[in-house]
Amino acid sequence: MIRLVVFAVLVLVLGYGFSWLADRPGDLSLVWEGQLYQTKLIVAASGLIALLAIVMVGWWLVRTIWTSPHSVTRYFRARKRDRGYQALSTGLIAAGAGNALLARKMAARSRGLIRADQEPLINLLEAQAALIEGRHDEARAKFEAMANDPETRELGLRGLYLEAKRLGAKEAARQYAEKAADTAPYLPWAAQATLEYRSQAGHWDDAIRLLDRQKAARVIEKQEADRLRGVLLTARADDKLESDPAGARDDATYALKLIPDFQPAALIAAKALFREDKVRKAASILEQAWRAEPHPEVGRAYVLARSGDSTVDRLKRAERLEALRPNNVESLLVVAQAALDARDFTKARVKAEAAARMQPREAAFLLLADIEEADTGDQGRVRHWLAQALKAPRDPAWVADGFVSDKWLPVSPVTGRLDAFEWKAPFGQLEGPVEEGSTVSIDTALKTLPPVRGTRSESAANDHRIIELERAATIAEAARPAPASVPKPANAAVVHEQPQPQPYYGMPDDPGVHNTSAEPEPKTRLRLF
Repeated sequence: MIRLVVFAVLVLVLGYGFSWLADRPGDLSLVWEGQLYQTKLIVAASGLIALLAIVMVGWWLVRTIWTSPHSVTRYFRARKRDRGYQALSTGLIAAGAGNALLARKMAARSRGLIRADQEPLINLLEAQAALIEGRHDEARAKFEAMANDPETRELGLRGLYLEAKRLGAKEAARQYAEKAADTAPYLPWAAQATLEYRSQAGHWDDAIRLLDRQKAARVIEKQEADRLRGVLLTARADDKLESDPAGARDDATYALKLIPDFQPAALIAAKALFREDKVRKAASILEQAWRAEPHPEVGRAYVLARSGDSTVDRLKRAERLEALRPNNVESLLVVAQAALDARDFTKARVKAEAAARMQPREAAFLLLADIEEADTGDQGRVRHWLAQALKAPRDPAWVADGFVSDKWLPVSPVTGRLDAFEWKAPFGQLEGPVEEGSTVSIDTALKTLPPVRGTRSESAANDHRIIELERAATIAEAARPAPASVPKPANAAVVHEQPQPQPYYGMPDDPGVHNTSAEPEPKTRLRLF
């Protein structure tokens, strides 16, 4: 485009010059060796320009002839390079498609047409062909050669990292990922892998610094970076909780600013404040977390905030949580548990039944079984509620990659993924072993609930009476003597018989029976009431 503009400008300048000379006619005289040469000015200008054009064309022709051997060599070299790149492109496509034979063939052809030091992609093609054919040692050698080349270092480190992960060499994979992350923090795979490895090892400070570098390099979005930073701060606060409550409080509080509804951070911040005797501030944090999303651990920590409170005071605190989030299953369960501890069985049963009616799940029916055990002691009714709990859907838990944990963890123990745990019902355990066609309903459970057999004292007395009657029957059976043997005639043949084992009647355990030789008492029929 620039050349075209320059050519157009040159033509315009020449045309303007000739036009200017044509408007101003004149003669040009030249005396050379006594001879006078005279011509028009326009003719002289045209001749001069033509002479310059002839000189330029001649120079181009001489230069072309002079450099023709080099030009021919360069032409064939370029043609050979083009063929090599064509073979390399075909080989990479074949490797991507899984055609190892064609990939190997094209790699050999590319190496014959292009030097490997000039085109490092040949090493990549040979490494990919070796991986497809299962020659992993050769592939690792190629990746190591690429890692030593500054131009292909990142590609070689990624290949070595993937090979180390395939072999299960976690330490080698960690070293390759950290090396790549140190030299190129903008690589997402290296930064993510290094972040997970440092988190698994508990190196929270190093993980936070690496996350900041990722955020500065714009490898990760700001929202995701803030969440991961909050998770790392919460994990560091959990480690500091026993030794440095103030540091744990600061980390957990900052994590709550980054993730306002993060329940683990709220719990750790509250526990740290409890250790500093700042109960009111800790309660405020727990209340905010409860408003955001009710969680059973938050409710338990709030109710048990003051160790010296009575069960009635704890019930009032549970009712305050219910007022913050009414018509919520977790609120009802917290109040029901507090009422059970306070021996207010009526309120506990009403709240537990309301929770089961809202969400018929395992925790509600187990709580009803505890209430029944503490109130009536009727084992039939307790077993009834336990059977309902077995059939009900399971309660939510901290789940990550199929692993269920009783507490929150920053890293998945299965895959090592950061921020993997979620509060949800375990997959595959959404419901218990329910029979086909049956459903769990609190109304149906209440209708089929067995009646109360009596109070706890009456049930205990009946059980004791049954045990005593069974014991008396055992003693009477043991007190019966062996039947008398029939005498043999004098002239009877002596027959050697094997001695028969006789039952042994030892002294009874009952001290009221003294004479075992007395006649046996008539057998008495025992009726168990």
